Amino acid sequence: MKRNGLSVAVKMIVMGAVAGSLIACGGSGSGSGSSASSGNDGRSVGAVTGFGSVYVNGTRFKTDGTVTSNDGLEREDQLHKGMVLKVNGSWNGQGEGQARDISYDDTLRGPLTEASWDSAAQTGHLTLLNQNVALDGKTVFRGATAGELAANPMGYRVRVSGWRTSEGQFRASYVGAKLIDGDFEDSNEAELEGIVADLDATAQTFTISGLSVDYQLASGDDDFDLADLENGMAVEVEGYLQAGVLMAKEIEKEDDLFEDDDDVEISGDIFAFDESTSTFMINGVQVQFSDDTEFDDMDSDTLQDGTYVKVEGEFRNGVLIAEEIEGQEGDAELSGKIQAFDRENEILTVSGVKVWLTDTTLIETDSDERRSREDDLNALQIGDFVEVEGRQRDTDGGYLEAYAIEVEDDEDGNVAEIEGRVDAKGQTSLTIMNLDILFGAYSAAGVSVGDEVEIEYTQNAGGDFELASDVSE
Repeated sequence: MKRNGLSVAVKMIVMGAVAGSLIACGGSGSGSGSSASSGNDGRSVGAVTGFGSVYVNGTRFKTDGTVTSNDGLEREDQLHKGMVLKVNGSWNGQGEGQARDISYDDTLRGPLTEASWDSAAQTGHLTLLNQNVALDGKTVFRGATAGELAANPMGYRVRVSGWRTSEGQFRASYVGAKLIDGDFEDSNEAELEGIVADLDATAQTFTISGLSVDYQLASGDDDFDLADLENGMAVEVEGYLQAGVLMAKEIEKEDDLFEDDDDVEISGDIFAFDESTSTFMINGVQVQFSDDTEFDDMDSDTLQDGTYVKVEGEFRNGVLIAEEIEGQEGDAELSGKIQAFDRENEILTVSGVKVWLTDTTLIETDSDERRSREDDLNALQIGDFVEVEGRQRDTDGGYLEAYAIEVEDDEDGNVAEIEGRVDAKGQTSLTIMNLDILFGAYSAAGVSVGDEVEIEYTQNAGGDFELASDVSE
């Protein structure tokens, strides 16, 4: 749902009323019953943005502390931000919910063969098991930084949690790395999901996106019989690598994430968008939208492959009927120092710009320690240099709604940087997100109201903000 100024304010009032009970429950809430007495009942699939209990898709789900996984994870305290979870439970519109069970499954796991990272653009990629994984500024890294992986890719094995964007292509929400001689909790060295091709039932081999799979020694999972393998089937394979071949030990047919008549919310990247049928895919789930679908922070004309969205609706006959589609792509960025922090309302002032945090904000600090969201908030201190990605809002005079905020080293001294839309322009200044920036010795010639710009600026001795370089579109 769109988080404009009014909706965020309402959320604050409601959350203030329930905060005491939620904090008291923490991560040890009972796995039965529900505090969300009305609203949705079904499954929520998305990346973890906080703990104490578990925050997924903007809801704080109380849990019993256990996790279902075949990847060696059994407890909530083994989870990390960025991991994509499936939460079976109930939730309401005020950010509270009750999880009946939580499950996690690696998207990919194995040794790296390639890696790249552009620290300025905050983009890069990983290659493992012949699959390409896109990285961006919201990807959470544990065990090694993106730069360390790029500098020595052959020295690491990784577990990736994220979204399939097309066959053989993924976008990582979480990357956990270990040195090549280290082991993950799971005994299987490699894990891969994808579509069966080139099936040879006699030789017991097939390929997934060009990677050869040998299943002579494999067993089917649960009720799946390997004799039922066929080209075009979506499967998950676990095993080990031998001379570039994935020697399968377990093969599981990918089942639907949801069950019929489930209330559903899922976030991820769109792929296989088909305007003629009003359908697209998210993580293997087909989504059907229509004229009755509500759009927030986007419209149907902006749907396209690669766009990150959250979909809410009902799952019927293997299809998610979209009731609401919300754009999750940021349109503004900010780098600067925290000057003030209204902790009660979770509003920062960063180099003169109001930054609103929400239950979906991913907060990353310089610590790998797993902390509660309250501890994450407390770790943000006045004077910290932070990078914020989010959406520019025009209500309440203008502010930046944070999708992700990360504490960084201040490499540019007192120079702040903002990317966004110009709200106003006068003869001596321009305004962006309710921040007036004087031209001073620099120029903004050719820039008009509504233009998307990138601005470097500083605060002078008198407390005013002024340009630190010329501005252009």
